[in-house]
Amino acid sequence: MKLKSFVLGLGLAAVSAFGAAAETWKLAVTDVEGLERLQLEWGPFKEALEKTTGETFEFFAVNSRTAAAEALRAKTVDFVVTGPAEYVVINKLTDATPLVGLGRPDYHCAIVVRADSGINVPADLKGKKVAFGDIGSTSNMLCPMQALADHGVDPVNDLEKIHTSRNIAHEALKNGDIDALGSNAGSWLRVRNKETDLPYGFFKIIARSGDLPNDMIMVGAHVPAEAATAVKTSILENKETIIAGILAHEENDKYTGMDLVSIDDSAYNYVRSMYTTAGYPQFDDFIGD
Repeated sequence: MKLKSFVLGLGLAAVSAFGAAAETWKLAVTDVEGLERLQLEWGPFKEALEKTTGETFEFFAVNSRTAAAEALRAKTVDFVVTGPAEYVVINKLTDATPLVGLGRPDYHCAIVVRADSGINVPADLKGKKVAFGDIGSTSNMLCPMQALADHGVDPVNDLEKIHTSRNIAHEALKNGDIDALGSNAGSWLRVRNKETDLPYGFFKIIARSGDLPNDMIMVGAHVPAEAATAVKTSILENKETIIAGILAHEENDKYTGMDLVSIDDSAYNYVRSMYTTAGYPQFDDFIGD
């Protein structure tokens, strides 16, 4: 064999052997806008991901949930960190699937009222003013609405509902300007625990959901199955490193105590029910976008 042909053959073999390793995967996070914030809040996670998988990841900034779905459909992003409500729509639009669940402890919602209100069960809220959080939020809107529906209250037609921030809703409930609030239970408790001048029994919870499906890392339908499986296996085999990367920035404190778990699409059927309850039975569009 001529030397030139021999060298060319070695070069082709090297490309064949290391082509997969040379892939740069694009990574997005749906609730973080701007590349600077991505790098600050999720940079340690990306570094941990590269360390444990041996792959190269590059941030892909998206300014909305819709942009993330469009990027997946266009195959310009490969992996997306997102929440349950976002996943349901993105899955419908793009066939992207769950890869690894970001298990959040005590991830559920609650309906809160003042203890002196005379409101004791969800049915007592019919015709009353109830505040929910961001439109489309899993734990601050969809979940509280479903919790009411599970107790026979139609959140679309039986209530006077408003949408506002958790802090504003808390103050409004405290002052008697609304009759109840629906919120992520843990987040509301953190607000409540800052109230040093109120007795412990000033508020009461009249309904709670079960634990919500996990946030997740999802993978685009265009990513080869063997590559997705390799990334998933590396993540689950190196949980401590990945979790430390996620928790490195205080903006991710909601994941404190988290676990990384295998998940299945069927776990999100309850979220699909939430969309139906909220009046969006097709769950093919982002509420509020």
